[in-house]
Amino acid sequence: MKKFGVWGVGCGELLRDVPSGCGHTPHPTPRLAARLALLLLAFAGPLSCASAQTSGKAAPTPRTFARADTARLRRTLDSLAAAHHGVTGYAVENLDTGERLALRGDETFPTASLIKVPILVTVYDLVGKGTLSLDDPLTVLKIDQVPGDGTLQFMHPGFTLTVRDAAWLMITTSDNTATNLLLDRIVIRRVWDKMEALGLKHTKVHSKTFLRASSVAMDSSVKYGLGVTTPNEMATLFALLARGKAVGPAADSAMLDVLEHNQDATLLQRYLDGVRAAHKTGATDAVRTECSLFYLQSRVVACVLTKENVDQRWLLDNEPQLTLARMGQAIVGAWPKGEEPKP
Repeated sequence: MKKFGVWGVGCGELLRDVPSGCGHTPHPTPRLAARLALLLLAFAGPLSCASAQTSGKAAPTPRTFARADTARLRRTLDSLAAAHHGVTGYAVENLDTGERLALRGDETFPTASLIKVPILVTVYDLVGKGTLSLDDPLTVLKIDQVPGDGTLQFMHPGFTLTVRDAAWLMITTSDNTATNLLLDRIVIRRVWDKMEALGLKHTKVHSKTFLRASSVAMDSSVKYGLGVTTPNEMATLFALLARGKAVGPAADSAMLDVLEHNQDATLLQRYLDGVRAAHKTGATDAVRTECSLFYLQSRVVACVLTKENVDQRWLLDNEPQLTLARMGQAIVGAWPKGEEPKP
């Protein structure tokens, strides 16, 4: 005869006062009712304890992020912008706390080489769509080699590299020849299409570097040079990359890794020691720009763009470079530096 739990009570024992036995539903006697109540308590007790333990289990504590004194930060940044002999705009956003501040956030600025980030995003977008492969070969011809930043201009004509190689050179050393090779492969207008698809209607590349004759918008090219954007739009692009929404999580993570290897630390990064950042700079005679994703205790996007700079000397301590350096120092100093774990 089967026993039930710790009580060792069987069906026959429970119903021994019932003549009909276990074959059909009996009419319980008071004695049977008491035994059934004890049996139910035996099973209900452990279940109640388990339920209490489950409901009493502490829920994971949500991560909290320190907030900045944004009023003080705004005063500092606005003061630096006002003192600068030129036009300065900025956009700062903490992606984890939602804090935002901007100056001339929707005003258009020349990008200089900062426009190479939208080019990078378009390259990875086309790779994701199967239109392009990072392993596709690119051949450097004499006509492709242009001056300015980068080493491909010094390589012998006929040199071959991959799309991936060109993308790394375009970002890490701002190689102009690598940029032109990529623009030839992807077509300039596709960069416009990708930025517009992300809602960035003012962010455009105009031509290949040092080749204005290749411009697809000559008037804008004459006014802004290589490319145009706004502080808010470029900050939005970096925020999309941080959230895995520019192309996709895997592609965006790969692009941020490239941006972390940027070798130019003379602008927003200048006074920051050991602060991890994915960033890109740009410079022409009258322009200095940079956008950066800082990995602090929280993730902070900061974009500073300048134009019409009076000091156009190509010196480390020229005024626009010092302005950006001091702004970078103020922005990073506004939040704790406990580094956000790398995805």
